[in-house]
Amino acid sequence: EDWLPLQAAFYQACRDAGFPDDPDMNHPEATGVGQMPLNNPGGVRMSTAITYLDSCRHRLNLTIRPNVLARRVVFDPSTDSGQAGPTDSPRAVGVEVDSGGESFVVEGDEIILSAGAIHSPHLLLLSGVGPAEELRPFGISPVLDLPGVGRSMKNHPSVSIVFRSHPEHHLAPDAPRNQVGLRFTAEGSPMRNDVQVQPTTSYPASPEPPDIRFGCRIEYVYSEGLLTLASADVTVQPHLDFRFLTDPRDIVRYRDAVRRTVAIFDHPAFDGLLDERLAPTDADLASDEALDAWLRQNAGIAGHQSVTCKMGPASDPAAVVDQYCRVHGLEGLRVVDASVMPDIVRANTNATVIMMAERAADFIREGR
Repeated sequence: EDWLPLQAAFYQACRDAGFPDDPDMNHPEATGVGQMPLNNPGGVRMSTAITYLDSCRHRLNLTIRPNVLARRVVFDPSTDSGQAGPTDSPRAVGVEVDSGGESFVVEGDEIILSAGAIHSPHLLLLSGVGPAEELRPFGISPVLDLPGVGRSMKNHPSVSIVFRSHPEHHLAPDAPRNQVGLRFTAEGSPMRNDVQVQPTTSYPASPEPPDIRFGCRIEYVYSEGLLTLASADVTVQPHLDFRFLTDPRDIVRYRDAVRRTVAIFDHPAFDGLLDERLAPTDADLASDEALDAWLRQNAGIAGHQSVTCKMGPASDPAAVVDQYCRVHGLEGLRVVDASVMPDIVRANTNATVIMMAERAADFIREGR
């Protein structure tokens, strides 16, 4: 209800720059600048553990076991030769895990991987499901040659427009980090709301004026990355090659997004709040070539990894799961997390992933 001075200034500057008011960012036709809807009443993020799981913990047909390391999916030995035909597809029957100093197999009629868009494809690869020619060098016998595993990887590139705070601009360390956001469409983009900007500063308890960062993200990317094995050891992180801004359509739109964002801060509403701009510098903005170099050097990831086990028809060589989240060419195995998105969403991914899980739960109950 009470916007901080910096957030209020940002809103006013955006409105005066011609961006529309956005009273409800969850509305399908919403765009412009407005307050960010957050699922944190009382400062507590409403996780699915709190909102779905807590009320079910007493059920006798539910076992929740923490601190378990999943190593690989186990397949029925009679079907995991890698030579299965259309009527004898490999069937998942369990997961090999480590827990409490012991190794054992958790068995089930159906196995569901919800390890996230990095570790679900990682587990598939370690289990012999993925591009066969990439598995053999690690000593992994292919169960199913599925070339799309780890391909099509997407995330939201993010850079910070950084200012030095004005010496008189002081806020408490627990000041809200997110209150107001801006969404707009980059010049010439066919993808609506493909840019998101928001002040994301935390205010440390320090006598020095903090740097104030305004995150600027491209919410739809054409560039696709690649997730591959670095080792046959599950504890070794897979290799992530994001390949940000390799598609020219991304760099052109990002360039426009940064220039339009920087222009917002010429507004007098920021007087007494912001001092010099630290990044990008005037030299970085002097030419398209200089700005492109700055973007390529500074673009980092948002926490929105997705599309590494892409949903699509079996005729699509990049697809890993069907419309019911079942892994193509296998029996008894589903993947349900952001990895199965057919493409990246132009928003934060939390609400979308929850919706996907609810839908998949319906599929399972319906026997699909």
